[in-house]
Amino acid sequence: MRAKLSYAITAAVLVFYFVLVGSRGVMLIQSGTVLTVTFGVAVLILPVIGLWFLWKNTQFVRKANALAAELDAEGGLPVDELKRTPGGRIDRDSADEVFAKRKAETEAAPDDWRSWFRLAVAYHDARDTPRARKAMQRAIALHDGRPIEA
Repeated sequence: MRAKLSYAITAAVLVFYFVLVGSRGVMLIQSGTVLTVTFGVAVLILPVIGLWFLWKNTQFVRKANALAAELDAEGGLPVDELKRTPGGRIDRDSADEVFAKRKAETEAAPDDWRSWFRLAVAYHDARDTPRARKAMQRAIALHDGRPIEA
């Protein structure tokens, strides 16, 4: 719940920022000189790109959460078997051990979205966010029956 609240607050702040920047771009365009119109258009491009990125990221998070809910309903969510330091951080060796299991599971069933989901969690636990995201994207694509990008 805390992560959802943080995401919602961050998204709201970004939208506010995009509106603010967009209004400045419109003001520049309304000035009417060639230079200010050029800068105004350039400034308007930034919020458009930002909104597109925010939308795509929100879609990704919603789809990943839907997969988590479906896997939870099936009783297939990965069990947290990671050892932790006294401060609560995940022990690196423990994360590597679980990752090796998840990778072997995924190699044995490369077309199963569930194994890719669990591999994404293992990547995340090992603090490899880019690979975690790629594995989750693959799980989503397999679940949706879409072709998988290499």
